Amino acid sequence: MNPIRHLLPLLLLGATGCFIDRTPIVFHDEAGAGRQEQNSVTVVPPVKKLAKADQRLVEAAVFRYLLGRHFWDNGDYTAVFLQTDNAQTELLAGEFPKHMPPIKPSYRAYLPENRTPVDRDTGKPAMVLSVEVGEPNADDSVDAIGRWYAGGAVAGFYTFVLRLAGGEWQIDSVK
Repeated sequence: MNPIRHLLPLLLLGATGCFIDRTPIVFHDEAGAGRQEQNSVTVVPPVKKLAKADQRLVEAAVFRYLLGRHFWDNGDYTAVFLQTDNAQTELLAGEFPKHMPPIKPSYRAYLPENRTPVDRDTGKPAMVLSVEVGEPNADDSVDAIGRWYAGGAVAGFYTFVLRLAGGEWQIDSVK
């Protein structure tokens, strides 16, 4: 029996460094140990949620801003549809009774794919406004995106930062 044949695998393992770990072991009670990283627990604050009532108030503030713009002036639009529930639409339509084009509930819109929305009452082009509300920021402000859409060529958005002041959500900035 050849003893070198049994030693060859051990020599190869030793040559690749499997037997030798040159990292010194540091004991915490040694004088020169220095400060070592300790296990730590990071506490993640709970995610703030915007109450449904506040979300609706933020939406209303953004819709009011968008309804004050005139995205529809250069088009032959016969309606503005708000992408929200009927109660919110009725509330805003009551605040803007003479708005041209008139504010109508979204169920009256026909939305063909990749084309201009159509007013079911007139068969003519319409515009859709929508609002996306984010969760509260660390400073208790809320980000929102207000969009308008009347087909691929007539679409856009504004970004808003809103803050609660005096019990009302007010627009702090618009971009």
